[in-house]
Amino acid sequence: MSGTTRLFQRFLSLVGPKMLGTLIAVVSTPVIVRLLGPGGYGDYAVLLSMYSLYMIPISAAVTEGVQKFVAENRGDGWVERVLQFYLVLALTLGVLGSALLFVLTRLGVGTVFGDGFTAYLYVLAAFVLVGQCRALSMHTVLGFGLEHVQGPLGVVKKVLTVSVGIGLVAGGFGVIGMLAGHILANGVVAVVAGAVVLRRISLRRLLALPRSIPYREFLSFNVLNVVLVLLVMSLFHVDVVMVRTLVGGAETGYYKAALALAEYIWIVPIVLQTLLLHSSSSLWSEERYEQITELAGRITRYTTLLVLLMAVGLASLAHRVVPLYYGQQFAVATTPLLLLLPGAVGFAVARPLQAICQGSGRLRPLLAAVAVAAVTNVALNAALIPAYGIAGAGIATSVAYGSMFVLLVATARHIGYDPLVDFRVGRIAVTALATGAAVVWTDSLFDTDVLALVVVPVVGLAVFAAAALLSGALDREEVLAAVDRLPLPFAGNPVA
Repeated sequence: MSGTTRLFQRFLSLVGPKMLGTLIAVVSTPVIVRLLGPGGYGDYAVLLSMYSLYMIPISAAVTEGVQKFVAENRGDGWVERVLQFYLVLALTLGVLGSALLFVLTRLGVGTVFGDGFTAYLYVLAAFVLVGQCRALSMHTVLGFGLEHVQGPLGVVKKVLTVSVGIGLVAGGFGVIGMLAGHILANGVVAVVAGAVVLRRISLRRLLALPRSIPYREFLSFNVLNVVLVLLVMSLFHVDVVMVRTLVGGAETGYYKAALALAEYIWIVPIVLQTLLLHSSSSLWSEERYEQITELAGRITRYTTLLVLLMAVGLASLAHRVVPLYYGQQFAVATTPLLLLLPGAVGFAVARPLQAICQGSGRLRPLLAAVAVAAVTNVALNAALIPAYGIAGAGIATSVAYGSMFVLLVATARHIGYDPLVDFRVGRIAVTALATGAAVVWTDSLFDTDVLALVVVPVVGLAVFAAAALLSGALDREEVLAAVDRLPLPFAGNPVA
């Protein structure tokens, strides 16, 4: 029980800053959209997607590996040997990746998307190296179990990105200004996180000649993880790039706006995914399979309930939220948003399962599952975007997202744990239906958007809580146990 309590406390260390960072994004996104306009925001979205895809072989060869192996701490000097390997690997890949993008830009690759992209890609080349340093230092911090450090640094990165970026955009620097904000923020966080890491290791051992480093184990995990991340990230970005290529810049801005709203329901699943990679590794190494199944089962049920609550509320209020949030010209984004939400729910529930599977070290079954979803995504987007535009992209991506849940449940059972133990699917369905009916009815009572956005979520949360407890989707003891673990003044009295 103490292990579960500590995991919950570490979760709180991450979820608070994550929610704050999301709030910053919620407030800043409409400002960025209005300053850049649909075309500029579409270009910015495509650049971030290109960056994320390009960084996969550069960054994924480092991030999860250093996080996993630092957490294992196999003996005296182990951490320094891990960091020796990953520091050299990270810097080598970062420099090569930055140089390659610079050369490709010089050769004219940016003209595929228009003349303005050439300047953007030069800035992106600098972002590659700085982002690599940030990724290495932040994932090392997580490997040490310092979630209370990583969380606030994530908020610092978000604040610096939007404040510097918006200031430069307002000053006339456009998309390049936003990219400059990312570079500065990543650089600052890399320096601070690096300083934290250096205080926890022996600098003499780090700089000494490497000895007995398990290169084969590291490289095997890294190569498989690069392929895994490439497949997963393709689910996030291939649709955006294909919309930009097949439809146009303004439509890409509308679609990206819908995608950004749908992804807000991933706040908690992303935190759980971040936490469970290194936390589950120790459980797998100790062969605590029953505890893994129990943990996965609870997390799956809790995540499903939470994301359904958020998705039902967002779907019911989408016709008000989208034009109010982005501006009336973005009202067309409502349709792809509604199409994306069902799949986004499935992907949200699958994200923690992916981390637990990675923690086992058995990546091949996971790769096969994600490959099926990735191929489905590309095929459906290629078939539906030319015919139906951004609505087709929404349908295609939603189907691919939703398939991740089915595929990862099958993968989890193959690896050796059951995430659907005590899932209570009927009770969850009753809770979701009752909440949806209440939210839709309450929304129909209001003509004023702002008033509806204030009242409807409160009503929805109240009905959801009551329905979850009455239906048995949540037990009263589970709720009280969670409240008791919260920091004061929210926690109850300690149980004697």
